[in-house]
Order: sequence, then structure tokens, then C-alpha cells
Amino acid sequence: MSMDSRVPELVPADFVEMMNAAQVCVLVHDGATKSILWANPAACAMLEFDLDEMRPLKANDMSSSAQQYDRVVGRAWLHEAVECGSSRIEWHYRSKSGRIIPTDAIATRIELRQGPAVMVQFRDIENEQRTERALRLTTTYVDALSRNTSTIAFVLDETGAIGFATDTAMEHLGIDPSVEPPAGRSLASYASFHVAGRRSTWSDLARDASPVASVRLEVLAAEGRTRWLDGSVERLQEDEVSAYLMLLHDVSDRVRTEEMRGLELQRENYLARYNAMGDMAMAIAHELGQPLAAAGNFLAGVETILTGDGHLASRVEYGLTSAHRQIERAATIVSTLRTFVGHLEQIDQTVDLNTVVTECLYFIRLRAEQNSVRIDFELADDPVRVRCERVLTGQVIINLCFNAIDEMAQCALPDRTITLSTGNREDGGAFTVTDRGRGLQRNPFEESFTTKQSGSGIGLALSYRIITRQHGSIWYTPGAEGGSVFGFVLPTVDRDSAVAGEQGPPA
Repeated sequence: MSMDSRVPELVPADFVEMMNAAQVCVLVHDGATKSILWANPAACAMLEFDLDEMRPLKANDMSSSAQQYDRVVGRAWLHEAVECGSSRIEWHYRSKSGRIIPTDAIATRIELRQGPAVMVQFRDIENEQRTERALRLTTTYVDALSRNTSTIAFVLDETGAIGFATDTAMEHLGIDPSVEPPAGRSLASYASFHVAGRRSTWSDLARDASPVASVRLEVLAAEGRTRWLDGSVERLQEDEVSAYLMLLHDVSDRVRTEEMRGLELQRENYLARYNAMGDMAMAIAHELGQPLAAAGNFLAGVETILTGDGHLASRVEYGLTSAHRQIERAATIVSTLRTFVGHLEQIDQTVDLNTVVTECLYFIRLRAEQNSVRIDFELADDPVRVRCERVLTGQVIINLCFNAIDEMAQCALPDRTITLSTGNREDGGAFTVTDRGRGLQRNPFEESFTTKQSGSGIGLALSYRIITRQHGSIWYTPGAEGGSVFGFVLPTVDRDSAVAGEQGPPA
């Protein structure tokens, strides 16, 4: 045996040692007779024969009995290696115990001192074939599932390109795979991403998927209608290769229903505003009658004064000023009622309820003085900041106080007292007026009625509508010591919002 001069350190015995230590199975066949000359320990272990047992064996003694592994086929394979230099085949060996072992076998011609020979290197591929069969079966299952499932599923790479899509997914995107294969194309070219109600990008969505994030897809269908798909995207991390699984379901009908409901709510608000106009027509007569009647009384008083003597100038000035204030109040009510018929549900004013009460005191005191009614105050020390329309809310305060004063006018003079109070509660900013009158047998906010001989009940009906349209609540309760307590509560705002609201929008 000649040695390689480049590696003088190795001697023939070293090569024998290396062959014996090899994990690959090796058989050496005679080039002419195809008889086994030698086998390394790995081959002996796999086939369960020692070298002495293996040397006299023929191909049919150590191969599968299947026709494709017949001795003639085996000899032809080895002969091809002798003629061509090498040949490769999948050969099924049979061990001494009868186990059939599929192998990947390579036959190579080698030149020995006695003449040509064939060295066969083979390895067990049973586990590989089992894995391959499982993968083929899985592929078949996945392919069948993708064709028949109703699940909308995508597998995307890091850039958002489609690697896999179920047939249902392609159908929802309007893709014909025979015309336009989606693989490799960006999902963003077919749909828009939405996260938490806002439009998003694939890069933002992939960043949020740690490992799962919610997503909504907006797809413009061919017929011009928008399809909405809700679901999740999950990061699949495997050996530093990232992929994303997106599972979706069609919520187009639900979204369209929500949109229709929104339109219906807008229509209901629209109809509610204009249905309220009938109430407004009646309310205007009720609300404007008081300041206009008062203004007429003041003007009549001026005419009387002009015929008398005394401090004429100051008395005339007082009468005209008072009449002017009442007429201004009437004009303000008309203007504010116009706003009410418009968009009262969009309230941007932030006011201190104590301030609104103070603004109304002039008119409340006039009515109280006419009926010898005393007014007590229990206003909150801190501001009661609420979101409301101040003029209409003030009119509610006036209505409730006038009703209380009119009730007290029926009582004995020592008992003619009403109490006005404000305060901050958990559910909002509150105002109450308490009288010591006869009380009510029924809740006026649960049915339409009036106990006044000449009343119409419109004041309370209008007050109820004004407060509830501002997202507040209004109520009646019997007084602890008799009489009645009327009150309302409006949504409060925090200090920062209140300051911004009171300052108004920037110029």
C-alpha cells in the first residue's frame, strides 16, 4: 500500500483504525465475483453479523425479499459501479434478526492490490423516511384543510409578505390563485391594517405581536363594498427565523350593523330635536310670559309714577332698568331655545353651578319678595364645575324655584322659606331647592300633571328635557320635614378641563 507523501505521520494501520471507527457502514465486495471481502464494525452492528458470518453471505441472504431487492438487481447495481466508477441506490438490507433496514447506499469502485473492488457505504434512513412520510402526510392534510376550511388564515414573513393563505382567505381578498398567486406579495397590497380603531402599518403590527396582537383588516371588495376582518396575528419564532400567523373572521355584517345603528342614532337625535319643537312652542309661551308680564308691570308702574310726584327720576330709571332686564331675559331665552332645538347634545360650556345660581337670584328674589318668601342658601364652598348650557340650566333653576315660591305662597307667613343648595357628588354637580309646603302625592317626572289651578305643567316637562339632554338627571323627593325637594345633577369636569372650558377656545 503506497502512502501519501503529504501526510508522512499516517501509516497503513492508521487507515484501518479510521475505517473501524467510522459510523458509516462499509462493505467491500470483490469487483468480479461481488462476494463480500470485508465489513467495518458499523456494518456488522447494523446487520447483526460478525465478519466471519458475513463473508460467505450472498445478496439474497442479507436483503429484503421484495422483488426490487432481488440478488440480480443487487449484482447489477454493483457491476454499474465497477463499470462507471460509482452508483447510488436505496437498498433495503435484512439483519440477522429479520429487521428490514432501508438505507441510502453508494457503491464506489476502488483499486485493491489484488484487483478492482466495490466499496459500499450505506446509512440507515428509516427515521428520515418516517419523518418524510409524516411531512408529506401533514402537507396533504394542510393542503386539504386550506381548500376546505372556512378559516381565514395567512402565514406572513417579517416583511408582511404572504407565504401561505387558505382558500377562504384568498376568496376574502378577492384573489384567484390561478391568475394571481399571492405567495410573495405583501398583504398590505390587498388590505389596510387597523389597530384599536386606528389605521396602522405592518411594521407597527409586527412590533406589537409579542407574541400576539389584535388586528382588523379593511378590504375593498371588487363590488365596491368594504369587507372587515377581525382577528389576531401571532409571532412564530423558530431558530431565529420569524414568521407570523394571522387568523381572521369576517365581521362585515356586524360592522355594517354598527354603522347603520350609528346612522339610526343620528336620525333619532334629529327627530328628537324636532319632536321637541312642539314642546318648545308651548314652553315659549310659559317661559316668556313671566319676564314679559313683569316687564309690562314695570312699564305700567312707570306710567303711574309719571303722574305722581317725589323722586321721579330715580323711580322712572329703576322701572325702565328693570323692564329692560326682563326683556333681555326674554331675548336670551328665545336665543337659547333655538340652540336647544339645534345640537344641545354637543355641550362644550363648562361653568360653576354656584355662578349659575347667582345669576338667577335677581329673578328668584323678585318672585320671592312678591310672595313674602325668604330664601336660605347652602351653596358649596368649592366650585361645582359642570358641563352644561348655562342659560337653559339657569332657566331650570328659575322654574324649580318659582314652583317652590308659588307653593310657599299658600302657606302661613312664618313658614314661607325655601332653601337653595349646591354640592359636588359622586355622580356629578347637584342643585336642589327645598320648600315646606304641602308636598306631592305622586312623582311629577313619572307622569304629566300639575297641581296649579292655572298651570300647564310645561315648566317641569321642559326642565326634564333640558337636564336629560345634557346627560344629567332630575328628580323629586318628599322633604324630610314635609314639603318637596326638587333637584338635578349634571356631569362634572376636572379642574384642568374646567379652566380650559371657562377660558374658551383660542382666538
